[in-house]
Amino acid sequence: MAEQKAAGKRKSTMKKVWYYLKNYRFLLIVSVVMAAVTVAGTLYVPILVGDAIDYIIKKGQVDFMAIAGILEKGAVVIVFTGAAQWIMNVCNNHITFHVTRDIRNEAMKKIEKLPLKYIDGHSYGDVVSRVIADVDQFADGLLMGFTQFFTGVVTILGTLGFIFSIHLGIALLVVCLTPISLLVARFIATHTYSMFKLQSETRGEQTALIEEMIEGEKVVKAFGYEKRAAERFSKVNEKLQGYSLKAIFFSSITNPSTRFVNSIVYASVALSGALTAISGGLSVGQLTCLLSYANQYTKPFNEISGVVTELQNALACAARIFELIEEKPESDDKKDAMILRNPEGNVTLSHVAFSYTKEKQLIEDFNLKVKEGQRIAIVGPTGCGKTTIINLLMRFYDVNQGKIMVEGTDIRDITRESLRTSYGMVLQDTWLRSGTIRDNITMGREGFTDEQIITAAKEAHSYSFIKKMPKGLDTYITEDGAGMSQGQKQLLCITRVMLDLPAMLILDEATSSIDTRTEQKIQNAFAKMMEGRTSFIVAHRLSTIQNADVILVMQDGHIIEQGNHENLLKKNGFYANLYNSQFAN
Repeated sequence: MAEQKAAGKRKSTMKKVWYYLKNYRFLLIVSVVMAAVTVAGTLYVPILVGDAIDYIIKKGQVDFMAIAGILEKGAVVIVFTGAAQWIMNVCNNHITFHVTRDIRNEAMKKIEKLPLKYIDGHSYGDVVSRVIADVDQFADGLLMGFTQFFTGVVTILGTLGFIFSIHLGIALLVVCLTPISLLVARFIATHTYSMFKLQSETRGEQTALIEEMIEGEKVVKAFGYEKRAAERFSKVNEKLQGYSLKAIFFSSITNPSTRFVNSIVYASVALSGALTAISGGLSVGQLTCLLSYANQYTKPFNEISGVVTELQNALACAARIFELIEEKPESDDKKDAMILRNPEGNVTLSHVAFSYTKEKQLIEDFNLKVKEGQRIAIVGPTGCGKTTIINLLMRFYDVNQGKIMVEGTDIRDITRESLRTSYGMVLQDTWLRSGTIRDNITMGREGFTDEQIITAAKEAHSYSFIKKMPKGLDTYITEDGAGMSQGQKQLLCITRVMLDLPAMLILDEATSSIDTRTEQKIQNAFAKMMEGRTSFIVAHRLSTIQNADVILVMQDGHIIEQGNHENLLKKNGFYANLYNSQFAN
């Protein structure tokens, strides 16, 4: 049952590979034709050698003129064969690397369309491994397949044809012995695929762990986690070693097994040919041809068996990348979805229910009505659903029940692009990309002058450190913001929103990495920024949200208290306890 399932998956993967190959059918045809020309030239040379041998009768009776003519013909054939082989290799390289380029482009497009649920549910290292390592392995197998598989098959068919033309009985003997080699190759192929698939999956797991440890190296060292990190890596490495050794074992027995069978074929041809030549059924030149063809006939089986092994690895890797490409994308906007233009900031959440998993309900019957220009603060213990509300407002996730409306329209009836551009976000986790400070502030948006950027930077209190950088706004930074503090990186993200203020703002722990002195300046800047704009503020430090119009106190996905700062303190409930615990000293 497992074998049938694996065979079905291989067949399905091959169909998908062919889908990408169809775009390069012309080059594929040229490659096959050049492979046939290469093999024909290679197989014609032994005939010329056999003819030349037959012109060497005995000492003193050698037809040098005829031999010279044969050698000239042989030289021409060799040149044409070499040219055909070069063209074939160029076509194969072109096909292989264009197909892998197409697959990578498709994978990247799919990653951009995947719902956030998929990204959250898979390690980044595994996704990276699929797009980089697995596609590279697939390319190697595909290139070897084109280069050796075509020529191997044509060589086998061609040599059989020439052997049949020389002696029917010997040709039938060769045909009868051939299935043994094919059965051996098939047995090994079925076992190597499953091992190579496990090897590829474990390689992705290893990549994810390495990325996790390198990205969190400071945390690893701070908490003395080095030993446990090494132990985790050792376990994954041992698992990878086990799968790799099994895959290598099965692949390594391919060549000696087929060589053994091929030696039997060669020995059979040599013995039967020699006996036939002694009885006068073959000339010495023909026997030479047969032995040469027997050697060339068996050689592709060794190459093809190696190619089959590589193809198993390539197909296992291709299956993983196709799994990513075929993942269900984020649902498209409705055909009649409206574009949200100049929203005023009226937001309504009506009977919203949501859960990340079916087993555990997170938000139930959540209701909220936000008027234009209101500041809504969301507070509560970790895991109560604060950030989830933000994900739902931005439609990174869709609600399971109920609806969220902006300006009276269900956000599922609004294009995602126009909805998300109507929000300005400053998150707890900073996001930078490799480029200049200017690039990171404008984020590809055009039309901003340096004066506008500097004004926004001053309002966000980031200009004081930007102007001290070697090239100011033109200073190049990496995606991890090397040389910048966490607070400075967050100030850049705040500047990004300051530059082009939309109608609605989301501030998720926006000042968590900023010192108290700078925080006060930022709060003043935020106050200016939030004037007349609907703002959703997620905060743990309650000092930052005392001026909010409405404070929502959440617990286990429900609003348990609601009101402004003074009213909630008077109630002496959950919010008052939370506030007093932070300012008890």
